[in-house]
Amino acid sequence: MDKKKLKTYQERLITERDALLGVVGRTEDYGREADTEATQDPADKASNSYTKELLFSQSTNDRLILTQIEEALERIEDEEYGVCTNCGNEIGAKRLEALPWVRYCINCQELAEKGQLDEEE
Repeated sequence: MDKKKLKTYQERLITERDALLGVVGRTEDYGREADTEATQDPADKASNSYTKELLFSQSTNDRLILTQIEEALERIEDEEYGVCTNCGNEIGAKRLEALPWVRYCINCQELAEKGQLDEEE
């Protein structure tokens, strides 16, 4: 991969990382605020509980993507970016454009989703 394209991916990954860090921080703050609200109404308590569960779910997904972004940035530093971490084949440009943090080519991703990929992590 040429250096200009690699730099573009790196900048995009950093931008995505910074945005997600802000979202995760705000989500955690909101969850803590929901804990401190003194609600007596059972419906309000149920609503707060549901909101906290939804926020926790979103936060977990955001944290997973953050981890994948950090790993992608490390692969850039190690000059291994754009190569499937499982089979070693090149990851398609369209796939990297859509999800610059992916670590698998489309074939290995399909295997991973089916639980048929031997991950060494």
